[in-house]
Amino acid sequence: MKKFICLPLVTFLATMALATPSTQIWNPSTDIQATGVMHFGIDNYFTLVGPAAGGYAYPTDVGLTYGLVPGVEIGIDVFEPQAAPFVGNLKYGIPENGNLPALAIGGYGLGTQAGVTDQNVLYGVAAKTFPLGRITVGYFAGNGSVLVDGSGNKDNAGLILTWDKVVNDKLWLCVDYAGTNSVLGAAFAGFSFVFAPNTSVIFGYGSWNNGAKPTVTTQLDINL
Repeated sequence: MKKFICLPLVTFLATMALATPSTQIWNPSTDIQATGVMHFGIDNYFTLVGPAAGGYAYPTDVGLTYGLVPGVEIGIDVFEPQAAPFVGNLKYGIPENGNLPALAIGGYGLGTQAGVTDQNVLYGVAAKTFPLGRITVGYFAGNGSVLVDGSGNKDNAGLILTWDKVVNDKLWLCVDYAGTNSVLGAAFAGFSFVFAPNTSVIFGYGSWNNGAKPTVTTQLDINL
């Protein structure tokens, strides 16, 4: 389906961004945008408390993802307000085939401002669908000078774990987790509702591994 933090980092996060390939709520998925189809998305993350109380101010992400050829998607996101707002992503994947899981490798957070937007995350994920839902497992690693914990120590890699399930043609459920104490470390849960054949909205709630206050997200997805 879809496309996906501590007080000393609040100001820093306001200038951070991750460009999103096809994801779950927070993590990259094994899904690939259909060939020749453009995906338009607007992702918002709302702190439940102000930055002074430990909440995050996160820029709005307006993104385009395009299915370049079978199995390959590319994308660009614009994060506003922030300096150097353009950030890229790309992914290659193959679908499930019998007993074989779906697989995907890619990169996101490919920014242009050194030390701020150049998270340069590389990842690999595998997914298998079972009667109770799809399980995705993977690993990611990025720029250790940007992805740090609340003490400023490098914390640039971690596990990717996701459960998601298509309930019917309107409703999708998801829980996902990224295992790091950097700005990428979080656990989100939520659902997507399909309002039209090409339009859906994700509603999610997330907590951050480094102890920052929880976040609510809304993510509009439209296939053009």
